[in-house]
Amino acid sequence: MFLSRGASVAKAGQRRYTIRMRPFSYRNCAALFLLAPALFFISCATSSERISADLSPAELIQRAQEASDHNRYITALHYYQALLERNPYTIDLVCTGEYEIAFIHYKQRKYELARSELSALLERYNTPDAELLPQQFKRLATIVLNSISEKEQRGSPLRKKQNSEK
Repeated sequence: MFLSRGASVAKAGQRRYTIRMRPFSYRNCAALFLLAPALFFISCATSSERISADLSPAELIQRAQEASDHNRYITALHYYQALLERNPYTIDLVCTGEYEIAFIHYKQRKYELARSELSALLERYNTPDAELLPQQFKRLATIVLNSISEKEQRGSPLRKKQNSEK
């Protein structure tokens, strides 16, 4: 119920009281427009789950895969990013995290981003220490890169449909 300035309201058996509303102010309006974006960004930043510091690398990977299986890609990316941040010197885990992040971007159809991440991962295999790296990610990255190239050569289904309608 909207009441005008100084309107009185009384319910049965209750005392009468007055609701007074403040007049419109451009200062209030300006404050609202300045505050709204800040609240939006704060709410976006705090919407992600807090990742427990005591999770092992295997638990981080498991939770990331579960999130990815349920199409919760942002959550999965947070877990893989935590894996990379907490294990920067364990090359097996670094390769796992980098490949999985790139693969999520591939599943999201962010092909350019996935291509650059997969190419960066494959660059690790062009170093003298390449024999120490897990070989499955080299093969998987190559397969996904080939898939991206094939999709680009074929064009997206939407483009084909638009071209056939012309």
